[in-house]
Amino acid sequence: MAAADATTDFIAMAQNFVTSLPQAAALQLQIEAIGHGMAQMRLPYAAHLARDAASGVLHNGPIATLIDTCCGVASFSDPRIGGVTATLDLRLDYLRDATPGQDITVEARVLQVTRSVAFVEARAFDADKSVPVTTAKAVFTAVMREGGK
Repeated sequence: MAAADATTDFIAMAQNFVTSLPQAAALQLQIEAIGHGMAQMRLPYAAHLARDAASGVLHNGPIATLIDTCCGVASFSDPRIGGVTATLDLRLDYLRDATPGQDITVEARVLQVTRSVAFVEARAFDADKSVPVTTAKAVFTAVMREGGK
């Protein structure tokens, strides 16, 4: 199997996992990239997810769900981790409102893996990549693969 096919298969497998999560399926979260402890996911803009109809600004809840899911997918993709992970801790810093009408993209990466936890960081952006909408630090359960370092 070619490397591109393996990557496509891994994305499809991860997307199937994500869509099995009711909240992720309801938000139509999409995996754009994944591998070696990193993930990029997108939340398509939807007016019904706005915190109020007048502003059109996305509520922080769907953004938090996107970040948490993306951090989990990044953990899942880390070759040092030998199984499904779960969120232990998630800290979110909301830096600014998301621009109405724009999708949100999150980039997450695993910083460190120990025998029992993975430390992950993430940043969420709309079309303006100069200042994140939200930043995050997360801790996930992890079972180190045998020989993983």
